[in-house]
Amino acid sequence: MILAIESSCDDSAISITEIATNKLLFHKKISQELEHSVYGGVVPELAARLHAEALPKILEACEPYFKDLKAVAVTSTPGLAVTLVEGVIMAKAIAVALDIPIIGVNHLVGHIYSLFIEKETVFPLTVLLVSGGHTQVMEVKSLTDIKTVAKSMDDSFGESFDKCAKMMGLGYPGGPLIQDLAKDGDRLKYNFTVPLHQSPLIAFSYSGLKNAVRLAVVDAGDDKEKYKDIAASFEHIATKHLTMKLKKYFKTVRPKTFAIVGGASANLYLRAEIEKLLEPHKAELLLSELKYCSDNAAMIGRVATEMYKLDMFDSIEDLESSPRSIL
Repeated sequence: MILAIESSCDDSAISITEIATNKLLFHKKISQELEHSVYGGVVPELAARLHAEALPKILEACEPYFKDLKAVAVTSTPGLAVTLVEGVIMAKAIAVALDIPIIGVNHLVGHIYSLFIEKETVFPLTVLLVSGGHTQVMEVKSLTDIKTVAKSMDDSFGESFDKCAKMMGLGYPGGPLIQDLAKDGDRLKYNFTVPLHQSPLIAFSYSGLKNAVRLAVVDAGDDKEKYKDIAASFEHIATKHLTMKLKKYFKTVRPKTFAIVGGASANLYLRAEIEKLLEPHKAELLLSELKYCSDNAAMIGRVATEMYKLDMFDSIEDLESSPRSIL
């Protein structure tokens, strides 16, 4: 079995995965959403302190599995520097105490493997990763052959939802709150400009759209009814930006199997619009279970089972956490 730890942002999670079968034997996550909602976003130092409290509590429940562990895995990149280190330190302590190897896992690869929790992998596939920190398109042929073909030039898709929700005083995390508010709004009420719509670049940008929403919120003042239309129009344009760029990309690379992963992949409007986009190509759409879209240790453990089979271990001395990913 492999014990996996996730602490890249504001979710403390530990899982136990059986190597031979990929069966998830244990998974527990403690969310910090309530603590950070007061501030309208994640406060790194607070997140680190909460990880220091939560991770040991979860680990206690894993003690019955210790005798069967063959390795310990941990998210080592990317994420918040002060929270990543909490998981890495714990993983190193476990590796030393139980005399087992350690595996550093890229969090973004973890999101790809969220598709395959308790399942066999399906490659090759084109992946759209949409989360609070990243928006990128990847061509994935295998665990060791992943190529990023497009990414955000500034804000991510998920981050723009969080920031727009904060502008409207909705709270954190913004994704579910914007989605809920948008249900009763008019998606065409505000004619926000689609980012990079005239650019030939296959890339993403949300800073301009975010500013347009800010001006609309200021103009709306205390009229909360207008917020529904703002939310709906924002969700529509934010998603349209993705689908327009993907449509352009599909002119050169026809999708056969396409996946959406990351915390923001739980957005139902995005899922529906991607389904429409894929229809002419007759491409298969893969989606993670909703409970595995956000950060979790089960996906880290699933990657680790593959890395274990390929002897992709790290040395305890050399493994370091890194807030930036090279993927």
